[in-house]
Amino acid sequence: MALKKKALHGVIALAGVSALALTACTGPSGGGSSSAPAAGGPIAYGTTDKVTALDPAGSYDNGSFMVMNQIYSFLLNSKPGGAEPVPDLAESSSFTAPTEYTVKLKSGLKWANGHTLDSKDVKFSFDRQVAINDPSGPASLLANIVSVTTPDANTVVFKSKLANDQTVPFILSSPAAPIVDDEVFPADKVLPDDEIIKAKAFYGQYTIDSYKKNELVSLKAFPDYKGVLGKPANDAATIKYYASPTNLKLDIQQGNLDVAFRSLSATDVDDLKKDSKVKVLVGPGGEIRYITFNFDTMPFGTKAPGADPAKALAVRQAIANLVDRQAIADQVYKGTYLPLYSNVPSGFLGANESFKDAYGDAGKPSLDKAKKVLADAGITEKVALNLQYNPDHYGGSSGDEYAMVKEQMEKSGLFTVNLQSTEWVTYTKASRADEYPLFQFGWFPDFSDADNYLTPFFPKGGFLNNHYNNDAVNELINKELTEADKSARETAIKDVQNALAKDISTLPLLQGAQVAVVGSGVNGVDKTLDASFKFRLGTVSK
Repeated sequence: MALKKKALHGVIALAGVSALALTACTGPSGGGSSSAPAAGGPIAYGTTDKVTALDPAGSYDNGSFMVMNQIYSFLLNSKPGGAEPVPDLAESSSFTAPTEYTVKLKSGLKWANGHTLDSKDVKFSFDRQVAINDPSGPASLLANIVSVTTPDANTVVFKSKLANDQTVPFILSSPAAPIVDDEVFPADKVLPDDEIIKAKAFYGQYTIDSYKKNELVSLKAFPDYKGVLGKPANDAATIKYYASPTNLKLDIQQGNLDVAFRSLSATDVDDLKKDSKVKVLVGPGGEIRYITFNFDTMPFGTKAPGADPAKALAVRQAIANLVDRQAIADQVYKGTYLPLYSNVPSGFLGANESFKDAYGDAGKPSLDKAKKVLADAGITEKVALNLQYNPDHYGGSSGDEYAMVKEQMEKSGLFTVNLQSTEWVTYTKASRADEYPLFQFGWFPDFSDADNYLTPFFPKGGFLNNHYNNDAVNELINKELTEADKSARETAIKDVQNALAKDISTLPLLQGAQVAVVGSGVNGVDKTLDASFKFRLGTVSK
């Protein structure tokens, strides 16, 4: 779920990912210590992202999670500059049995409204995620958590389905894991934003001072926060929401914003690099772009005319042989994205280039291979592809990206492409309701571990609901998920990718980096462009 893009040359992004992903780096110390003295404020931040809900049970998107990271805390979090989960609300945490992960809370914690924050709130927060299981929420991340118990006010024990589940610490810092006030939030439904704000149900670096949804949020530093992020480097911040990347660009250029983050177009970023009044900053990115195949409704799918699994596979293989990722990265995104040749992006444990090895010509398209796989499957006529993309959620360049995909497929003479677009509110539901045979999706990681690109996607169709399921792949994913030995786990992750490349449930296209544009005299943004993929306003000063 998290994100991002690079604005310089491909080498910089990958170097950044490799250097920062999965390793803790220097940053503010925990226990409420100051990351920097409070400086002039407020910090003005602008974005085209949108907030779905401030209730962690009711949203699973980058825009909502960005605000949550300012106003809520987690049992575990990561220091700016790193990605490794460390205690936040927790004082300590560890596996106390193969299927038990025990967290000891700091004592004396209180919400901004004066309510006590203890283990009851923690258990309540996780239990309600599962109970509500909102279609727009992140409850699926908790699928392997069997139970949450509280032996005392400062102790929480998580029981996992799997022994040695290596993702548990990351899950406790994910979008499913912001801790909420059990005296304010209902156990069985999502709480509206205005009620959360009225109840002052905050415990983070900031509280919300005023709120106009998807227009303007005003934040004020919370003096009683005692988590790992420390005292903010500013005393207040605002978040302004833009309908157009063009207006976002104009405001950062004109000095009306201190930070512009998500999502400027590649052309705008390229232009801003030449503007002496602003700086373009790049951080490691885990965002990926890919095409999803609906195994029921795609050509020759199990519920399509002429259903034939071998022919359906040949169609997917032919597309994989024809797509030119480098051309899309260069011509559409001007280097703000890089070609992606596997389901796990570069920089994560076990990442390989399984699609580059299996299809095309060493990363370049191969018409001969595409023709052969179709001919071998007995497909002699042009195949009609209905391909859907979203024009607003993944940035304004999606139209150009998918126009290039269409052009590449049709130029081969093997396909005709009916390219359509749908706004996000409709798209996110329709794509999971078998309405789109082939469709665009992107992924902003929930945490910095390779499994976050595997478990949510592929067992039993995953959140994509694309009817793909392979028991052998599921077994491999379970193996990497529970392997405590790093070397053996790395091998298992590679094995998963190789198996997925044979089936092509999704076709990886692009990997991005994080890009922020900052005004003159603005400092600290580089500290939060890390492999945790959490933007913290608390690092920013001017």
